[in-house]
Amino acid sequence: MKQILQDLKTGKTSVSDVPRPMVAKGNVLIASSRTLVSAGTERMLVEFGKAGLISKARQQPDKVKQVLRKLKTDGVAVTIETVLTKLGQPVPLGYCNVGRVVEVGQGVNEFKVGQRLVSNGKHAEFVVSPKNLCAIVPDSVSDDEAAFTVLGAIALQAIRLVEPTLGERVAVFGLGLIGLLTVQLLRAQGCHVLGLDFDPEKLALAKRFGAEVCDLLQGGDPIAAADAFSKGRGIDAAIVATATSSNDPVKNAATMCRKRGKIVLVGVAGLDLSRADFFEKELSFQVSCSYGPGRYDADYEEKGHDYPIAFVRWTEQRNFEAVLDMMADRRIDMAPLISHSFTIEDAEQAYDLISGSAPSLGILLSYSAPLSDASGSRAAQTVSLIPSAPRTSGKAVIGVIGAGNYGLAVLMPALKASGARLRSVASSAGVSGLHAANKFGFELATTDVADMLADPEINAIVITTRHNSHARLVCDALAAGKHVFVEKPLALTDAELDKIEQARAGSNTILTVGFNRRFSALTIKAKALLDRVQGPKALIMTVNAGAIPADHWTQDLDVGGGRLIGEACHFLDLLRFLVGHPIAISTISRMDARSQDSFTITLEFEDGSLGTINYLANGDRSFQKERLEIFAGGSILQLDNFRTLKGYGWPGFSSTKLWKQDKGQSLNVQAFVNAVEGKAPPPIPVEELIEVSRICISLAGR
Repeated sequence: MKQILQDLKTGKTSVSDVPRPMVAKGNVLIASSRTLVSAGTERMLVEFGKAGLISKARQQPDKVKQVLRKLKTDGVAVTIETVLTKLGQPVPLGYCNVGRVVEVGQGVNEFKVGQRLVSNGKHAEFVVSPKNLCAIVPDSVSDDEAAFTVLGAIALQAIRLVEPTLGERVAVFGLGLIGLLTVQLLRAQGCHVLGLDFDPEKLALAKRFGAEVCDLLQGGDPIAAADAFSKGRGIDAAIVATATSSNDPVKNAATMCRKRGKIVLVGVAGLDLSRADFFEKELSFQVSCSYGPGRYDADYEEKGHDYPIAFVRWTEQRNFEAVLDMMADRRIDMAPLISHSFTIEDAEQAYDLISGSAPSLGILLSYSAPLSDASGSRAAQTVSLIPSAPRTSGKAVIGVIGAGNYGLAVLMPALKASGARLRSVASSAGVSGLHAANKFGFELATTDVADMLADPEINAIVITTRHNSHARLVCDALAAGKHVFVEKPLALTDAELDKIEQARAGSNTILTVGFNRRFSALTIKAKALLDRVQGPKALIMTVNAGAIPADHWTQDLDVGGGRLIGEACHFLDLLRFLVGHPIAISTISRMDARSQDSFTITLEFEDGSLGTINYLANGDRSFQKERLEIFAGGSILQLDNFRTLKGYGWPGFSSTKLWKQDKGQSLNVQAFVNAVEGKAPPPIPVEELIEVSRICISLAGR
């Protein structure tokens, strides 16, 4: 299918051939008929992409701080690789979509195949959207009109925050699409509106919609205009729908307002505010969040849990419905807002238009992909990029499931360097998989995992998806007779581990987990030194993990498993490897019963060795993230951040330092490929994988 993607490195916008997305649980697959280019938001993305690295950095000071912290702890090379990987990922554009349902996912009973829906889907021939981000289009509303629904909901949410009553006087700063929709919705609500802008054509439209206007380009005085508009009483509220770094819109709004007036920012404006402007009048200032309640709430958007109407009358979905009802009743008019129309094939012209100086307003994109491309056609889910390599006996042929940041930055470069044949990469939406396939030379990009598992060319599967899918995909791959490399964790529950053991029973397939730290060059050196020592050892692992927001997917026990199962498993495996004996006893102490982020794990090994893992989220990021201290046979080893290994009291060894951090990922992947090709044994004994996984699950109380 065709989809619009933007390159953040160069700002180039292109129409790409992308695998058609798979419908997921709680989602709807839609064949697009129209999408609307949101000129303000999308122009900013294009301009950001075209800017140089220094300009990009100036626009994102918080990201610069993150980069500087990473430089200090991980070194220059790793940091540069991470930044370039992030910038190299294509960005799907668009969030105003209209189309027809071609398939509904499990748990979706609200919509049926053939219905017309609006959604916040991308500029693509087919989109998958969560059910709470869709609404049915009334028969009397055309596709062209319905394409404005999402922008209308943004305007409506700003108005809901203002809470205007009949007859109140409201100023709207900025008369782009959202500003003009705001004018119409306010007028429909019985408000008097003052529109302020520099563009005479937009001012004329606002006047046509019933607003009084102030032409800032011709030197119009906004304060004087507001004074006359409000009959000297001050305006009741202001909605700022601009896209500027200037402080003037908010400052002028504060000056215009009456006492206890309200200001709502729905666009972008400078916020270097004067306390006196707000203090003396007791003004309220609020930033509006997109389409309304539910936005950026994973429970609402991703899991489909609606808010009870008695407590949250207007969610983002119900705002969509309200805007569509206003269109159906002809209380708002979209036709004057349409300035240009293009087919998806000619979409690059639309982006040239919004990036240039020619006037434009609402730009529509139209689609004509047949519904058969979505229903009953697996071919639409796979894109062939390069000719298939000839089959070579004994060679590892890889299919990768998942194309997230870690896969792009670490695993796929290692796979490419391993010499394996890269056959296919799968991702749920298709875009990240296509990018990965192009970047690393895969033959195919797909959204069809079942098709990948059935591919006779592929003999090994690499899984790098969200944690709750690992066990299922491992079992499916083993059932298909494939060797499996799965990123940690192997599973989230004992029941999942049992299924994996059953799936592998009697099979000679290789199963390994991305417990990469045991493959670091410095870990291997430490292991060689420790093997000289007789008797038990004491190991102290300190992990300066840093805090992760409570709403991050890894913190969701049903999705990410929490930080113990999802990340601390690395360190149990590391200590298990270095000691070389099974873990006999394991206990955990948590710093705070309400938090899953900070804890101490104590291990006793069968040979008498002791291990302590201090996994802490309450430290400072300037300190190294991972430090291991080992006491053995009158000597000490200290491993810092997998860059430096120091020895105290070791004959013939004092220290070694790497020029680049090495956490063992490349050697971990190479060991798996070698095992698949029969050149080496499995990288990690399966018994150790199961042992470490069961202990982590037990400690987590799962």
